[in-house]
Amino acid sequence: MSPLRRADRDSRKFSGSRNIILYPADKIYEEIAFIAYYTHWSHREIAAFSHAERKRWCSEISRINAKLNDEPENIFKI
Repeated sequence: MSPLRRADRDSRKFSGSRNIILYPADKIYEEIAFIAYYTHWSHREIAAFSHAERKRWCSEISRINAKLNDEPENIFKI
């Protein structure tokens, strides 16, 4: 299993032999609001994305914003 940040570890639920990770609602709302602000897509469209897909969109939007704002590349980005 990949390492999880503390907030994500605290949201882990166990169901039988499977690990099911439930993400905090405030994190999901933050991701949806961020994507919707820049893309004007509907809540329904964005909420249908997986958590990984929403994180990817947030990352890409942030990268574009940084480039447009002439910010230096984050050399510590994982």
